[in-house]
Amino acid sequence: MSSTEASSGGTRRQLRSETWYEGPEYYNFARRAYLRSEGLTREAFHGKPLIGICNSWSELNHCNIHLRELAEAVKRGVWAAGGVPLEFPTISLGEVFIRPTAMLLRNLMAMDVEESIRCNPVDGVVLLCGCDKTTPAQLMGAASADVPSLFVTGGPMLSGNYRGEWKGSGTDGRKMFDLFRSGSLSQEELNEFEGCMARSHGHCMVMGTASTMTSIAEALGMTLPGCAAIPAPDSRRKAIAEQSGRRIVEMVWEDLRPTRIMTREALENAITVDMAIGGSTNAVVHLLALAGRLGLPLTLDDFHRISARTPYLVNVKPSGEYLMEEFFYAGGVPAVMREILPLLHGEALSVTGRTIAENVAAAPCHNRDVIRERAQPLSPEGGTLVLYGNLAPDGAVLKHTAASTHLLEHRGPALVFEDHHAMILELERDDLPVDENTVLVLRNGGPKGGPGFPEWGHIPMPKRLLQRGVMDMVRISDARMSGTSFGTVVLHIAPESAIGGPLAAVRTGDIISLSASQRRIDVELDDVELARRLRDFVPPPAHYSRGYGKMFLDHVTQANEGCDFDFLRALPPTEA
Repeated sequence: MSSTEASSGGTRRQLRSETWYEGPEYYNFARRAYLRSEGLTREAFHGKPLIGICNSWSELNHCNIHLRELAEAVKRGVWAAGGVPLEFPTISLGEVFIRPTAMLLRNLMAMDVEESIRCNPVDGVVLLCGCDKTTPAQLMGAASADVPSLFVTGGPMLSGNYRGEWKGSGTDGRKMFDLFRSGSLSQEELNEFEGCMARSHGHCMVMGTASTMTSIAEALGMTLPGCAAIPAPDSRRKAIAEQSGRRIVEMVWEDLRPTRIMTREALENAITVDMAIGGSTNAVVHLLALAGRLGLPLTLDDFHRISARTPYLVNVKPSGEYLMEEFFYAGGVPAVMREILPLLHGEALSVTGRTIAENVAAAPCHNRDVIRERAQPLSPEGGTLVLYGNLAPDGAVLKHTAASTHLLEHRGPALVFEDHHAMILELERDDLPVDENTVLVLRNGGPKGGPGFPEWGHIPMPKRLLQRGVMDMVRISDARMSGTSFGTVVLHIAPESAIGGPLAAVRTGDIISLSASQRRIDVELDDVELARRLRDFVPPPAHYSRGYGKMFLDHVTQANEGCDFDFLRALPPTEA
């Protein structure tokens, strides 16, 4: 008997899976028979941990299309450690392909993951993820199910390369498309770039939402150290998948569950790392949702507090110059965590069974231009600012490290759009009444208004300004934007306009003021006029009258609460 198998009394504890197939009922016998129908002998699984491999593979999700290969590597590790691997699928959320947004379905995937773990005879789970919403959905589902769990992320694509220049998907893709819109890039050149941007399987190779959330999974302690940044085609990704398969078997005997790892301290570590890497604004919403699943207090004010004390260190697009390959070669997340260890809760536990501090104590940094020293940061504070004001009484966010410095303090007249699709057509007009001082305002992009909180917040630059060489302007909305995006963009305004938030009162010509230094976003109207306009508010028609869509509209929370379903939030833990 392994030492990890024994309890303090020296007797092996009962495995969760054994309650399915050991006992006096007919179905105990039947379940054994059906396991054997898969070609297993009874000796192959009797008394051994059954390890579920939760796979979000899909051919409609280019980020995760290689996860079948990773599953095979995990299985090798599970068998070698004395466990029995059993792979199962869940829905998969391909960010680029799903309309109107994968965020509409994040909660559904989280429920799928939770119930698939809960209802099946698995003693531990390895979760395979990669694309933007698959990682937070699996984190949320694993937290709610609370069975020993370990994550293996899919990794970023190889760096794009166009005519000898390194290019990042999403970030450089948007820039090249704007050049095409302005007439500076031909159709033939755009077609050539199309084949150069995404050269392999894996998720976006900039610090977009996918890279941010896999880095956060590592910062939470839910992956083996170094997992997040290994390029998807790199052989070391299969190696760490095999090591993860071995480790999950040990975690089962140790009964090392997600709620022992994903504590309040771990959440603060995740926010700190997010700020240091210049992570996606989407991380704010996902971490708020995860905290809700864990029953742990977390608010936008925590992000504000942690951002103010955390330097931004990672020189990776869209805020920096490099791509995720260089970040991996420079040392990845462990090197960042070692650099900011005084700001972290080093005693926080991880899936290794050791603390965060122990995991990263010897982590090297190989390139100080990619991962800066804490004393020489790219910015003295973290990558995401939290804003309040009369437009955002419940908060908004701004990725100031990817914004234009001269626009972080700005006043200008609003140009208001009610509908995203109509706005896209309007922005192509040569006579659009707009200049570089205008503030573009988009309504109806929030959790209920989108619906599903789509990535409409990166409002494209008006064509007439692009042709004049103007590449940025202040844009505000209650929507999200892709983590690969950039610009002076205020997002997640809460409460959203579709439920009568103050954004619903803004009219074209109203003066909008943004002050990053004061952490404010305001419309220059007095309280009486603002209230008068909101009394006349008429909510837009509901998008759904049945099915999952209606359930989403009826139960989704606002951006500042994580956009999860109200009935899935855990009750706060009681005092001992």
